[in-house]
Amino acid sequence: MRKAEENHKKILQKILDEGYPDVDPRPRYPDGTPAHTISINHVLTSYDLSKGECPIITLRPIAWKSSVKEILWIYQDASNDLDRLENHYGIRWWRDWESKDRPGTIGQRYGATVKKYDLMKRLLSGIESNPYGRRHIMSLWQEADFKESDGLMPCCYETLWNVRGKYLDMTMIQRSSDYATAGVINELQYSALLMMVARHLGYEPGVFTHFNVNVQIYDRHVEQAKELIRREPIACNPRLVLNPEKKDFYSFTIDDFTLEDYPLDEIKEKNPQLKFELGI
Repeated sequence: MRKAEENHKKILQKILDEGYPDVDPRPRYPDGTPAHTISINHVLTSYDLSKGECPIITLRPIAWKSSVKEILWIYQDASNDLDRLENHYGIRWWRDWESKDRPGTIGQRYGATVKKYDLMKRLLSGIESNPYGRRHIMSLWQEADFKESDGLMPCCYETLWNVRGKYLDMTMIQRSSDYATAGVINELQYSALLMMVARHLGYEPGVFTHFNVNVQIYDRHVEQAKELIRREPIACNPRLVLNPEKKDFYSFTIDDFTLEDYPLDEIKEKNPQLKFELGI
């Protein structure tokens, strides 16, 4: 079994076996019912991209292109604009978190924070000028921004970057993960970000490490989690590949990414998509 599927099953099982229930949750289901969870704390996974390890599963179909497009919207466009996300990238799952203070956006969050503090360009220039520095950090957790508008607090909120010879390694810290639905998506999209930054700076993508502070399963996702654990992975060796002709971070598009050896039709047939009701 590939590392990604082994990790996914192991973490889901640990939540089911050892997870603790929450009290008075903030999210609600569309019918107004509180969206309770069971969760565990402090989960660490790691993938060496230089060895072909790829954090994607075949236990259900994963919309990998949409996950990468979201990263382009946040870090390349430095945008919080929902119209751009929907019309340019075809992604509509953020509309439920539209800001009341700043309609048409997700508020002063994510890409708006990247833009306000010039985080992406500062990271690129910082690594370029001082490769072995230990302060190459992008943080979306900015208290001043949270006071400017309402909006969903960043989940994947911090990345830390280290040069290691010819490799660029990255750690992503996530405060909260709805693991059955978004866990794999977050890992794949930040692996893509590592690939883009490494290419721009002339390095090879190295180790991507993901630290999750709290990992949960919603009460209406328990049966889906059990089904994912029961399923058998599809025999394949997926690998995310970036167009070798491109080098500039701001020139990459979704068409520059390919996911090799990911038999989507077979996955849809043998491990069809599951329905997850979201807590908003």
